[in-house]
Amino acid sequence: MSTPALPPKGQATIRVVVDAMGGDHAPDCEVAGTLLAIEQLPENVEIVLVGGTSAITNKLGKSTSRRLHIVDAPDVVTMSDAPATIVKSRRESSLYVGVDLMVQGHADAFVSAGNTGAVMATATMMCGRIQGVSRPTIGSFFPTTSTRPTLVVDVGANVDSKPRYLFDYAVMGSEYYRHMMGSARPTVGLLNVGEEDTKGREVVREAYQLLKASELNFVGNVEGRDVLRGTVDVVVCDGFEGNIVLKFAESILPFLKHRFTEFAERGLLQRLAMGLFKPILKGALAGTDYQEYGGVPLLGINGVVIIGHGSSSAKAFANMIKRAVEVVEKDVNGSIRTALAGTASAKDAQ
Repeated sequence: MSTPALPPKGQATIRVVVDAMGGDHAPDCEVAGTLLAIEQLPENVEIVLVGGTSAITNKLGKSTSRRLHIVDAPDVVTMSDAPATIVKSRRESSLYVGVDLMVQGHADAFVSAGNTGAVMATATMMCGRIQGVSRPTIGSFFPTTSTRPTLVVDVGANVDSKPRYLFDYAVMGSEYYRHMMGSARPTVGLLNVGEEDTKGREVVREAYQLLKASELNFVGNVEGRDVLRGTVDVVVCDGFEGNIVLKFAESILPFLKHRFTEFAERGLLQRLAMGLFKPILKGALAGTDYQEYGGVPLLGINGVVIIGHGSSSAKAFANMIKRAVEVVEKDVNGSIRTALAGTASAKDAQ
């Protein structure tokens, strides 16, 4: 790809690329979220919208900023596209062009709410894995009944994990949690069907022994009910189980809203009661909305990539951009690289 028409990036500048064509409502929410993020982020942050120039400029209208740039990419990756084909055959897509901007050093991070598999595959192939990483992983924060959220890794990147992969997820998740939540030594639990170390599949039992022998703050097995309880800071699991947990958690808020609406429709007294308590319920449930957390990081690659839900709103996109800036500022990848280098001997034993 030829050098884009972007001004030189200053040494103190953090530049985030947004895939303007990736989400279900592209480019509306991407553009609106970008404008919102520019208002809320410091002056050293710039954002690059990548996609069809005319579509982006139409949505921008009269909104302009010296911190906002546009790079044209006429092609769009859809949900039906095979993830492994993007690098070879879709080089004019907003996904490929956006990741390439980061790889070429024109930007520090990439944000997309497009085809999750395609984003993961493209970013992994183009950026390469951090040395020592068996498989990149994606982690998601879950609200809890405690004072801090729980980070679950993996939530869908790998659906057939070996013990050493689970070990790497724990290391990467622990480092990510340490930086993002300011926890000096996050607690780590391994998702299983029981707390005893003899429970579960052979893969999980072997991973248990790896984690037990490591320097991580591993507290043992945890069960599904412990995720929302906040029993541990980081829950480690295979992507198959993790994605089921994630999708189930995403269904809780719509389910509760449906039940509240159903209750209000029973009669006048119920409607009055719901009207009275609606502000309280809205405040109580605010932390359960995925938009508050923005997107999930793809951990383990030589780059900062945040992946959002396809139906992400403008608010969610703004939070995704903020998350990307935070990961860059705190050099999470550098910490992961150092941590994995220190645990290589333990992992190689498997």
